[in-house]
Amino acid sequence: MRLDRYLSEQLVISRSQATALVRSGRASVDGERTRKPGQPVRPGTSEVTCDGEPVPWVPEITLLMHKPAGCVTARLDASERTVLDLVPATWRRPALAPAGRLDKDTTGLLVLTTDGQLNHALTHPARHLPKRYLATVEGPAMLATDEATLAARFADGVALADGTRCRPAGFRWRAPGVAEITLAEGRTHQVKRMVAAVEGHVLALHREAIGGLALPEDLAPGSCRLASPEELLALSERGD
Repeated sequence: MRLDRYLSEQLVISRSQATALVRSGRASVDGERTRKPGQPVRPGTSEVTCDGEPVPWVPEITLLMHKPAGCVTARLDASERTVLDLVPATWRRPALAPAGRLDKDTTGLLVLTTDGQLNHALTHPARHLPKRYLATVEGPAMLATDEATLAARFADGVALADGTRCRPAGFRWRAPGVAEITLAEGRTHQVKRMVAAVEGHVLALHREAIGGLALPEDLAPGSCRLASPEELLALSERGD
């Protein structure tokens, strides 16, 4: 691995900042000061320092979390509890960040990772990775509309109040007043806005699945654990 990439990932700084840091003579590899951003480094073997302080290699980790209501999906917040506050100290890393976001009052499956490529794969709009939600709704007009009509509107792409037309989405009733909605995009407050467009109102929202991975049954609200290799593979499944 290049030294500038190593420092960028472990110090959570941009690649350009890491490059400038190395060129200014602030970094050393195995006791030798260097000004070469491309100098090879062996993660976990090479001894890297910055300003004389060790910069140990921390392997990438990915966590699955059952996000509870009442906390924000952010790394830091001046006034609110964040999802990072729920992560046990043993798994906290400077680069650990949520892949995407859930609203403060939304619950369910959330991925946190130090792997920038995985974060990008789970959130980039061009991938259209499906995400499945359960929405508890109210509204006489929506509740009186038959499932086939609602499913057709969602499949055609719901037009939001501001004129934005969503990508085709899945809809079905799971129980009276409980809708299963599957999206292949991630606009702000999208499920709530789509439900509003069909004359309903979301009372509670829960994310059940991302890609081919459903929220593990062993995850209680507010808890998290390391993702298994099989779960990481399932996350990337598009299901279409």
